[in-house]
Amino acid sequence: MSNKQNLSPKVLSYLTSKQAWYYKVLPFDVANGSLYFYSVEVENSVLLENELELITGKKAILNNVTPEKLAELLHYYYPNENSDMRKQDNYFNGNPDIFLPLLIKEARNLKSSDIHIEAFEEFCRARIRIDGMLVRRYLLDRKQYPSFINRIKIIANLDIAEKRLPQDGRILFEVDGVKFDIRVSVLPTLHGEKIVLRLLNNDATDINIDSLGFSEFDLKNYLEGIKKPNGILLISGPTGSGKTTTLYATLKLLNQESRNILTIEDPVEYTLEGINQVQLKESIGLNFTAALRTFLRQDPDIIMLGEIRDGETANMAIRAALTGHLVLSTIHTNSAWGIVSRLIDMGIAPYLLANTLNTAVAQRLIRLLCRHCKIKMPLNNSIYPRKFKPFRSVEFHYTAKGCAECFGTGYKGRKAVYEVIQIDEEFSEQIKSSNYNVTAKIREKGIKSLTENAFELFETGETSLDEIYSLLIN
Repeated sequence: MSNKQNLSPKVLSYLTSKQAWYYKVLPFDVANGSLYFYSVEVENSVLLENELELITGKKAILNNVTPEKLAELLHYYYPNENSDMRKQDNYFNGNPDIFLPLLIKEARNLKSSDIHIEAFEEFCRARIRIDGMLVRRYLLDRKQYPSFINRIKIIANLDIAEKRLPQDGRILFEVDGVKFDIRVSVLPTLHGEKIVLRLLNNDATDINIDSLGFSEFDLKNYLEGIKKPNGILLISGPTGSGKTTTLYATLKLLNQESRNILTIEDPVEYTLEGINQVQLKESIGLNFTAALRTFLRQDPDIIMLGEIRDGETANMAIRAALTGHLVLSTIHTNSAWGIVSRLIDMGIAPYLLANTLNTAVAQRLIRLLCRHCKIKMPLNNSIYPRKFKPFRSVEFHYTAKGCAECFGTGYKGRKAVYEVIQIDEEFSEQIKSSNYNVTAKIREKGIKSLTENAFELFETGETSLDEIYSLLIN
């Protein structure tokens, strides 16, 4: 099916542009008193067909297509209503039983991580996070907003009468026979309750360490680190930088019948067959430290901690590594070597750290420019940050524009960039002697920084300067 197919103007005239975008349908044929529509799959299709029949006066028959294909067709045949996705106003004031499944399926098909539903004085909206950025998808009817919120709270087994306190719940959702978890967070705000739905992708089949973004040199160093029978491998980066995905790809590689692998996570984002995964429950005392203490009595070979948040957890991780286990975890720092100073600030003795830390990794996710609309421009060096010295001369660069393919953002897809430091004897001696100025030694070993790896994506036209601007520091 192509958006270039010739649809009759008479068929298209059965709906206005606003109605087509509102109901998320596109009429494509009429025969024997029936009007045929392209539509995304909805839970209550009968209700949608009845509403379309009232509007058009003909029996409505729905033909399911993907949300991406429907958006493509709507932009082609009704371009005036939502030609700029950044300014789109897709209103929905119908039945929540139709809208909620449609919204969740659309978000999942677009590989979104979160759905934000929120109320303001003049309007209510639903946004979804695509490639790390929130994109508005719908405006909701202000009068129906409370009933929509209540519908979500009922499905998530939350108290619909409680509107003053935050609540957390869970929805088990099913699409095309595939079940996945949705974490529900409700927050009371000035104009109504805001809900964030976190979509947890239980399917880890697409996660592959070779496709994450490691350079050949960095991947070799990283694999050397995970081949060691004991020690700690830590990945640093801000929230949403893909650290957990890298850890899951690592666990898939390490997952063998002969190994006992235990994880403690918050939340469990993917399920991996053959790995014992534990969900954090701080309300009953099951935190990272308590779980790790129990793990050591479970004869583990490999332990994965979702995050090292405090000194107590860090000390337990060090203890686990010293007693012959491989520990994988994440930590919040700005660079790979910054992991060392962060752990020492948490109270870890330098000599213990030197003997246990085997690999330090820093990671960021870089959005890639949409290949359908990116614009090529001559480069003026004045656009670089003032103190940044380019690694190489670049004649042309690309900027984001925005189109229907990328929902007006100018970007489509993301790629991770890494900085991998294997803690060898030389680095261990630096840690023991509390000499943390190792910039020259890192360059001497040919280790590329986050800045250099990000610059390569810019240099090849895969991303824009705006996307890597914060990393351009020498």
